[in-house]
Amino acid sequence: MGGTMIGSVHRRLVLSVATAASIVAAPVIASAEDRLLQEAVNFTGTIAYLGSGAPGMVLAAVRDGETAFAGFGEISKGSGKEPDEHTLLRIGSISKAFCGDLMASMVADGTIGATDPLAKHLGKDWTVPARDGRALRLIDLVTQASGLPREVPNQTGGTPDDPFAGNTYALSRSELAKPDPYLFPPGTGVLYSNWGFDLLGLALSTAGGKSYADLLAERILAPRGMTDTKLNLAEGDAARTMQGHFFDGSPMPLAPSPETIGCAGGLYTSAADMMKFMSWHLSHDAASDAHRTLAHAGWLWRDGLSPVSGVDEAGEMAVMTLGWVGVMPEGDAPMMLNKTGGLQGQFSYVVIAPSRGVGVFVSINQFSIDGFNGMVEAANHLVAELSPR
Repeated sequence: MGGTMIGSVHRRLVLSVATAASIVAAPVIASAEDRLLQEAVNFTGTIAYLGSGAPGMVLAAVRDGETAFAGFGEISKGSGKEPDEHTLLRIGSISKAFCGDLMASMVADGTIGATDPLAKHLGKDWTVPARDGRALRLIDLVTQASGLPREVPNQTGGTPDDPFAGNTYALSRSELAKPDPYLFPPGTGVLYSNWGFDLLGLALSTAGGKSYADLLAERILAPRGMTDTKLNLAEGDAARTMQGHFFDGSPMPLAPSPETIGCAGGLYTSAADMMKFMSWHLSHDAASDAHRTLAHAGWLWRDGLSPVSGVDEAGEMAVMTLGWVGVMPEGDAPMMLNKTGGLQGQFSYVVIAPSRGVGVFVSINQFSIDGFNGMVEAANHLVAELSPR
């Protein structure tokens, strides 16, 4: 889902902003000390929302420890309820950045090694074949270099209300044990694989001696005060949760997340929690700098890889980090780490510039290629605009 330049989006829409203000409800705004940051978020968000075609949108930004938020539209079509910074929403594959964060914490304290073979952290009843003499390693999984297909093959049993029911560890075990489950030797190319992250989540859980959800909460969420980030909604959460909509505008159910997809795409969160997530990744302190360095380091560079597929939606991938896609500086834009996500009618995007102290999160609640491209370009433009030269 490659994007068009944000400049053309601005040129098409900026002239309509004043008129549209009379027909679009004013954004819900969270207080911020940095008034310039809030102004930039309001303006960029209005343009992105008007071009998205979605019932609702949230936009949050962090710069030098200050935060700003704006919500637009409604959390579901016809609800009349505006999203705020505590509205819950699915972030889909942005969950992979959380999983990479968890992996970095476990590498930093020696619980695992980044280049450990996957087989070391699975049960004895698992078989993990090699290809061309290359064993499948944790680092291959987290950098999308596993060589595995996008999804676990031969899934059955899912329904519209429970689409992930067929994704089980038993199925993963049987499919992985086949003589050659790979599309290319691990570590030699990049191909987006949710299955690879399903296996990574299981490996981290096994190494940590706890469920993936408990391990993530203990190491990542609780220390940062991220109380809204979870695999499944609690009782009463549905009323404050964005409902996703399909391409045709029809509502999609708030489907459950089995443990199997927790690492690859299972998380719900809020803009408030995403601001905490970005703030941690943009901060510096002696206690956690090793963790951050491992998470942001370039572990696999594009040069020489074949194939490279599924990682260029928000800018051409130059390097894969632990769960993030690294894009090199261009023009006024600094080097950025990004992650996209799409699940159950919700498109989301997070991008950070660690060297500039700037990050942006945006999410719309309807599947739309134009809406996705527009929000990605708007977020990237906002990072460039807010970054010190």
